[in-house]
Amino acid sequence: MKEVVAIIRPNKINATKVALERIGYPGMTAAAVLGRGKQRGIAGECGFCVAPELIAQGKTSGMKYIPKRLIIVVVQSKDVDAVVKTLVGVNRTNQIGDGRIFICPVENAVRVRTGEEGEQAIL
Repeated sequence: MKEVVAIIRPNKINATKVALERIGYPGMTAAAVLGRGKQRGIAGECGFCVAPELIAQGKTSGMKYIPKRLIIVVVQSKDVDAVVKTLVGVNRTNQIGDGRIFICPVENAVRVRTGEEGEQAIL
């Protein structure tokens, strides 16, 4: 089993949810998060505009943090490539700030209600 952690744009959360459900992964954990990458913040990520002439002059200093969405999905190891391909397909805009995907090993999972373990707990 693998844990797929994706950091995406807030406006892509619904499309991502639909796309994951389409490939058989309707369950996920999602949270609103703040962060920034090596671009040090992008003013265009938020609901306000920066004048193009200021951008051209380099007079924007970025933002401390940018609102993003964190999605976590635990998947069978054989499905990792399909899930990552789906996440990239939905979230790629070819612009700075499209996000990141991390894949981590999962040693075990336990469904609290039934006590099922391993892949049975995530199916």
